[in-house]
Amino acid sequence: MKQQLLERFLRYVSFNTQSDGNSQSVPSTDNQFAFAQHLRQELISLGFAEVKLSDKGYLTGTVPGNVADAPCIGFVAHLDTAPDFSGDNVSPQIIENYNGKDIQLGLEEVLSPSQFSSLNQYLGQTLITTDGTSLLGGDDKAGIAEIICALHHLLTHPEIPHGKIRLCFTPDEEIGRGADHFDVEGFGAQWAYTVDGGQLGELEYENFNAATAVITATGNNCHPGTAYGVMVNAQTIAARFHAKMPLKDTPECSRDYDGFFHLMSMEGVTEKATLTYIIRDFDLDLFQQRKNWLAELVEKYNAELTIGQLSIDIQDSYLNMKQQVLPHPHIIDIAKQAMQNLQIEPLVKPIRGGTDGSRLSYMGLPCPNIFTGGHNFHGKHEYVCLESMEQASQTIIEIAKLSAAHR
Repeated sequence: MKQQLLERFLRYVSFNTQSDGNSQSVPSTDNQFAFAQHLRQELISLGFAEVKLSDKGYLTGTVPGNVADAPCIGFVAHLDTAPDFSGDNVSPQIIENYNGKDIQLGLEEVLSPSQFSSLNQYLGQTLITTDGTSLLGGDDKAGIAEIICALHHLLTHPEIPHGKIRLCFTPDEEIGRGADHFDVEGFGAQWAYTVDGGQLGELEYENFNAATAVITATGNNCHPGTAYGVMVNAQTIAARFHAKMPLKDTPECSRDYDGFFHLMSMEGVTEKATLTYIIRDFDLDLFQQRKNWLAELVEKYNAELTIGQLSIDIQDSYLNMKQQVLPHPHIIDIAKQAMQNLQIEPLVKPIRGGTDGSRLSYMGLPCPNIFTGGHNFHGKHEYVCLESMEQASQTIIEIAKLSAAHR
């Protein structure tokens, strides 16, 4: 299985499937659909049943069950890679028998255990890295490869007991739209797992509550030579507003269950400028307090202004899946037991982000998240451990076996 995973993963990361948050099409980029078409043909050739690709880029397939009355479960991964770092011309490097030293990424970049201590747990194992010019795409092509390898193993080993298993590969997860056109009823699973986590053993069933706030500063433009008493620089208004934001309540100063405000982008001209923040918190009450606080800060700042004005628009993105998953404890128990059966220690932790599963859980499909074996997603230092990928596939197989016994 390890060699199949490697070959499959290297093939998949050759597709540039970055999503685009500014696009209104679904999928947001044509390359995602092209990748889905490739996977569709692959699933058909491997013998999967009910292989369908929707016009929105959702690819589904089935492994028929061999245990009567067993629940139907699902596995989900996403087609796209992050839009904020290059996913083009990915050139993976394969580091066999890792020796614990710095890994040269191309000519200019280094992947060093002095900066990324997670490397220290992979001595003697096989790592797949970038060449320092792009992301790798393990988020989430590792998950896709692991699901296909695991479920194909079930197809070719009918002696392994399991119920009906559904898979779905979704577009646009990285821009928060992965569940927009997911047909939960048509999918037909009682519960599912996203395979979109990090290091070996990760099991996650709680994530941030998330919102996006767009703050718009309105000014007045004129020729700078005749600006006295007339010009109102919206960029200055926006910059002074951001200076009022808490310095320590940011991603780079938070961890574990800490929430934050994060300035994602700032752009504008004299006439108009915008600040786009994301708001994150695990606690729903604190999440609401954050949104209220930001709106009140805008109101207070407007009261201080004699010229110019700010407006704010806050939109929720997704909520903490914990409230939807905890009423179904067997879903978590099965994943834990599957890992323990494979001598993997479950690493239960919160997701400092979101997955398709967070929204799917609120759409009626409880959907925690399990590991892929990857690290440092969305950037040039991304890498995955091949042995962890193999253990992810084995975990999927074990989950299928244990789920078949659940009544």
